[in-house]
Amino acid sequence: MVEDAKALILDFGSVVTLTMFETHRFSERNLGLPTGSLTWMGPFDPEGDVLWQSMQRDEITEREYWLARARETGSLLGETWTEMAQFVVRARGQNTHEIIRPEIEPLIFALKEEGKKLAILSNELDLFFGVELRQSLRLLKNFDIISDATYTHVLKPDPKAYQACLGDLGMRADECVFIDDQMRNVRGGLDVGLRALHLDVMRPRDAFNAALKELGIAKAFSAPGVLEPISEE
Repeated sequence: MVEDAKALILDFGSVVTLTMFETHRFSERNLGLPTGSLTWMGPFDPEGDVLWQSMQRDEITEREYWLARARETGSLLGETWTEMAQFVVRARGQNTHEIIRPEIEPLIFALKEEGKKLAILSNELDLFFGVELRQSLRLLKNFDIISDATYTHVLKPDPKAYQACLGDLGMRADECVFIDDQMRNVRGGLDVGLRALHLDVMRPRDAFNAALKELGIAKAFSAPGVLEPISEE
């Protein structure tokens, strides 16, 4: 019998937060851009986003994709942006609670209630979001470990990225569930023995519900942000 997992490791961007694609109208409002100015939709319209397709083929990195989008958006404002954080901080404004996936807070509460550990394993948390924005997210205080390649310089799917996070948690890979929205990172997690799950941004609750099952928590999301006990019937 497989034992219940003891910890949940989450990617940050697009897993803890909504994707930048989902918040275009929010971003346009904060940037003072006309509605409809931001048209690239990544996984929500892969055929219409040639640059996204290039990233998925590993022709460019995820960082290169987002830097290109930051530069494009800055140019709409007549500004030169050379860092992704310039885009994210300006676009996401002060109401940072609006960018968090509605499942995250109830998920954190459920795990803490069961004595499970929580970690973030990100390739670019502070690089993309900036220190001040990250510090404004009070829910991050619930995480036992935050491993950020902004500082470690070891990017997923390098095995050393996962191993360093596991070392900080003091756990084996098979004791941990890992969720990421990029398949290359999910495969990297599987390669080191993590119970790795892909978060499909079109159906995010599927990954969270699968994680709860792996963690032995008898609850599931029935709607965005609605976590309910699973009926025994």
